[in-house]
Amino acid sequence: MSFGGRVGEASDVLTKKYALEYQISDMARYNHEHNMIYIHDLSAYAVGMHNCLSIPFDDLLAKGFNTRQTDVRPAGSINTAFQLVAVIFQLESLQQFGGVSATHLDWTMVPYVRKSFAKHYKDGLKYINNIDETNIDYAIAFMIKNAKDYSIDDSEWEAYSWQAYKYAIDLTVRECHQAVEGMYHNLNTLQSRSGNQLPFTSINYGTCSLPEGRMIIRELLEVSLEGLGKLHKTSIFPCGIFQYMKGVNDKPGTPNYDLYQLALKSTAKRLYPNYANVDWTGNAGYDINDPRTYFSTMGCRTANGWDVNGLGQLKDGRGNICPVTIIMPTLAMIAKETVRNGFANNTIDAFMQILDQKIHEAKDMLLERFEWICSQSSDSAKFLYENGLMAGYVPEEGIRSALKHGTLAVGQLGLAETLQILVNTDHTTNLGMSVAKRIEQLFKDRIAEFKQQYQLNFGVYYTPAENLCYTAMKKFKDTYGEIPKVSDREYFTNSMHVPVWHEMTPFEKIDIESQLTGYSSAGCITYVELSSTVSQNLEALETIVNYAMDKDIPYFAVNVPNDTCLGCGFCDEFNDACPQCGCEEIQQLRRVTGYLTGNYKTAFNYGKQKETEDRVKHL
Repeated sequence: MSFGGRVGEASDVLTKKYALEYQISDMARYNHEHNMIYIHDLSAYAVGMHNCLSIPFDDLLAKGFNTRQTDVRPAGSINTAFQLVAVIFQLESLQQFGGVSATHLDWTMVPYVRKSFAKHYKDGLKYINNIDETNIDYAIAFMIKNAKDYSIDDSEWEAYSWQAYKYAIDLTVRECHQAVEGMYHNLNTLQSRSGNQLPFTSINYGTCSLPEGRMIIRELLEVSLEGLGKLHKTSIFPCGIFQYMKGVNDKPGTPNYDLYQLALKSTAKRLYPNYANVDWTGNAGYDINDPRTYFSTMGCRTANGWDVNGLGQLKDGRGNICPVTIIMPTLAMIAKETVRNGFANNTIDAFMQILDQKIHEAKDMLLERFEWICSQSSDSAKFLYENGLMAGYVPEEGIRSALKHGTLAVGQLGLAETLQILVNTDHTTNLGMSVAKRIEQLFKDRIAEFKQQYQLNFGVYYTPAENLCYTAMKKFKDTYGEIPKVSDREYFTNSMHVPVWHEMTPFEKIDIESQLTGYSSAGCITYVELSSTVSQNLEALETIVNYAMDKDIPYFAVNVPNDTCLGCGFCDEFNDACPQCGCEEIQQLRRVTGYLTGNYKTAFNYGKQKETEDRVKHL
């Protein structure tokens, strides 16, 4: 472990202990310690941090921002804009404990592509046409000065000088590519949080059909395909998310269909981008003329729904404030014991009653933490509040004025195992699915009630459970032992996912999970496991992604084995030794949530490693 990692680990031990012993209520402590409701990131709880944020890059790049040491001017070129995106991601990640995202990066970068183009065009006039600044036609000079308002496709550019126009286009494309490369390298090398972690960054893009936006999308995907460093490794960050939108990029004849094809090529080789469904019914009410309201997500799956406090479907400047996760298999065992002891007649009814109580307690636990976070001074996250990164902040009203627009997430773990306890099957059967829908409807109903009652954005969250899938199972086994089909593995199944060992086609998995994704309002993901040979059959991959979008899946990802030889850089699926050079030093990249996480044999905990090994291809 690195020095920074040791410092962070020691701090976590103390702050978690402090939060458990001195800050949270007896009810919250009991639920956490008895494996019923898990409190995420207790170390952050102790200091009053919130979770994650979608950053309003449009404003920050256009107006500039302040830091502790200085102020930063507005971006004047595409190169500077991408550098500042990386800087802002870094700075904001220190104000919180979760991820950071850009919700529509292609649209955000349009003015800066135009500014760079105008600078190159001006140089072209000078060095190709021998027209210096004082002799440029007035109309063209005005366009150069106000470049952000003029498309690079405006006919007047080429009419005045086709040589300068071609020169400017070529250099703008080159600058854009290098700027994207710079951002990717920065986000994979500049560690934050005491030097022990990279910021968890996500970028959403894909819907801008302006020539500048299309240039951005293309270069984001080209750099993703190229990989990083001398071995051209797959980039871990940022998590690329392609926003799939009907009439924009979904089929031949739409303006960005060619970029969708490039996205599929990148997914098949690099696992990114994932796919966000702009037309998802859960994002109803978005403004088609405002990309800030298009459905976007964090890489992990966290998403912002309709804001009950006036911002509607705006995504920028909002995020998850804090989550908890209900560990449903524990509740199912309690229900079973209740029936066995004669205190109830029906296990399912007993479970539903216990679950209802725990959903209410989860709400109370979130309110406790929300109040604690709201009590902090804005100076605790000065960069965030001083620069307006969180929407709705009114200094005179305190930070609650901004935090109230974020989400309070009630998560869940282990639906499949819960169903096995209750009805001896999971939701791959009609019986299991009928009980699953009853469970999810209870979550949805109660959360809707809380949202109206408290005028806060409570949401149903299908928890990633990167570590919790293992730690919760360990506690469960300590209490109940090994139960076939429930605790005979080293992990619980994430949220409402189909267990990873079930053999089925990708369409069958999508059919099952799409029946449940609509119950979630604070984030979910569906993924399928495919062979690396999908890179040779992009039509099949397109069919699968289209099918998921048509089934109203909000957030979709494809898992493809990604093994990289650390000797020669060969990338494919080969597990033990490189078929090119024979080297046995291999990075085996796999997805842990929506994000990728290094070599799964070292980066994942034991339970997640076992889950990864149990995964079957959906063929």
